[in-house]
Amino acid sequence: MTEPLLRRLHARGERLTVGALPWVAPVYRAMPQVADVIVFPFAHGGLQWTARRAMAASLRGRFDAAYVCPNSLKSALIPWWAGIPKRVGYSGESRLLLLNPRLPSPPKGERPPMVAFYSALSDQADVVDDRPQLQLDPLLQAAALQELGLSEQGYYVFAPGAEYGPAKRWPPGHFASLAAQLNLPVVLLGSGKEGALCAEIATQAEALGAKTVLDFSGRTSLDQALAVIAEAKAMVSNDSGLMHVAAAFGTPQVAVFGSSSPLHTPPLSDQAQVIWLKNDASYQPALDCAPCFQRQCPLGHTRCLTDITPERVRGLLE
Repeated sequence: MTEPLLRRLHARGERLTVGALPWVAPVYRAMPQVADVIVFPFAHGGLQWTARRAMAASLRGRFDAAYVCPNSLKSALIPWWAGIPKRVGYSGESRLLLLNPRLPSPPKGERPPMVAFYSALSDQADVVDDRPQLQLDPLLQAAALQELGLSEQGYYVFAPGAEYGPAKRWPPGHFASLAAQLNLPVVLLGSGKEGALCAEIATQAEALGAKTVLDFSGRTSLDQALAVIAEAKAMVSNDSGLMHVAAAFGTPQVAVFGSSSPLHTPPLSDQAQVIWLKNDASYQPALDCAPCFQRQCPLGHTRCLTDITPERVRGLLE
């Protein structure tokens, strides 16, 4: 979702280096406008002062400007310690002295879609196309598919995970039922933490008569996962990072939304179709509780997801 921002900066002549955590770095390497990617060796959570100061020291004198996309305090520390003169970001979380200039953070409930939120850091408002775009090296892409035993357009991808929590995940039984209704192999993608979820889907799908279900959860690098998504016939996912990857490749996709909102984080692609019962006038009783943005359903029923049938999703894929 930061790619349109980077495209704007590149178009006006800025040479871009992105600092990213290891599990994000491959996505930035698939952006042609990015000249270099620095992998930050930080663990998730915690300030890790010593490691951040050491990284800042190695960057001192190398950059004229920094665009700080996350809203956290720790994300603004390195540009400040590195002495980068211009440090652009949104105000918030005690960052008053760390950023210059600072953009006012939109009030809660009034934040624009995330792509527009990030793109505003460029201080440009006259860019027409804000759809994220990714591009892989064709030779590396072909090699990844060959290594995994896949053929171009010869499979569907399911991404059943959602890091935020169960209230964003379409039920595993629905994914399994859909897999059994399709006439091509299904590839399950996800992190190692989603291994149990994908294994459950694979077991149920095979019991329902699915032809071929390949569980690649925790078994591919992110580079391989990008290649698999780019060459799929179509992808089905929740509101997740891989959903945005599919949109950036222009892969046909169906995105299932539950507790979150496609008004905030939509898949920005002409090939994307969204199912969200909140804005479905034919769905009754109406979902007055959505979007709740909770990790677990506060009401315990998760109707926003369970009532989206596999048959409905299949109808959008064919």
